[in-house]
Amino acid sequence: MPTHDLYAGDPKDSPWQVPASGAARFSWEYDDGRERLLALYQKGKDKQWDGQQRIDWDLEVDPYDALGTPDESLSLYGTPHWDKLTEKDKGELRLHYASWQFSQFLHGEQGAMICAARIVESVPDLDAKFYSATQTMDEARHAEIYGRFLHEKLGLLYPINDNLQSLLGDTLRDSRWDMPYLGMQVLIEGLALAAFGMIRDTTNKPLPQQILTYVMQDEARHVAFGRLALRDYYKQLTDAELREREEFVIEGCYLMRDRLRGVEVLENFGIPKAEAEALSERSEFLQLFRRLLFSRIVPCVKDIGLWGKRLQEAYVDMGVFEMGDSSLDLLMAQDEELAEQLDAQRFAAEERERVAEVREAIESGAEEN
Repeated sequence: MPTHDLYAGDPKDSPWQVPASGAARFSWEYDDGRERLLALYQKGKDKQWDGQQRIDWDLEVDPYDALGTPDESLSLYGTPHWDKLTEKDKGELRLHYASWQFSQFLHGEQGAMICAARIVESVPDLDAKFYSATQTMDEARHAEIYGRFLHEKLGLLYPINDNLQSLLGDTLRDSRWDMPYLGMQVLIEGLALAAFGMIRDTTNKPLPQQILTYVMQDEARHVAFGRLALRDYYKQLTDAELREREEFVIEGCYLMRDRLRGVEVLENFGIPKAEAEALSERSEFLQLFRRLLFSRIVPCVKDIGLWGKRLQEAYVDMGVFEMGDSSLDLLMAQDEELAEQLDAQRFAAEERERVAEVREAIESGAEEN
């Protein structure tokens, strides 16, 4: 079925066209590169995987409880609107929230794929071009996987959120070669990693857990790439140039924070936009969720050298300033380890099944003789 037939609302402009700006840069130096970045490129090659094979698509998903979401996490919970919902209505609400979340993941991954391709084109250093070429493939795989989950398991999609679209547009229209790094690798990828992790660590549903765990293994490398490239470059910038990028981060963080309310879902359930926004803002779960979503962005921004007074004040206003002291390396190592553990558990279970089948065949043959 065409994707447009599955949208809960009008996806508007398709294709959405963003005018390209900036120069394509070629490098004729083929034997010089940063050791850590080339090591990351090698890891990117080694860690390529096939979403058709690594993920168990035969796992069933109840679309009305796709993520095992607790009722308390839904913005309507505890309101008069909630009391009027039937059990069927609550299932529909869970479906729409899961679809909304994974649809934004899908749209973000397509944006990441295009930004990674833009980095290949515009970044001046060949080692960065090499790595971002592997990331482009990663992002294509992620978009494929999220698209398949939405089409085959949920049967419902949501259009891209206005704020996410705005940040993507601002990132792609900027002619400076470092802005796709900053907008995508640091802001959008960093926030996505935190969102993926919160669902990965709370869902009791095996298929979305597999998807998120394996995607996060890739995304951890992408954020590391952005850190390496921007940390080196931003040491060379003037104070005025750093302030320009800090303003971009401030605006982007507010946009990303405000994109996470899921107001579109409530509007589809007949609640006026202003009331939907107020209900979302009063949700204690959403407030906690929103705050934790910056756990990857704030330490990364600080690490690459963007930590001026205005930016610090913005993070104080958002209630996330103290996250600047978090260890990104520890978080990334955990993402890698969890994916490897999941592989080990799945392969061990498959091996036990194969051994049992062989033993059963042997025993069956012995009985016949």
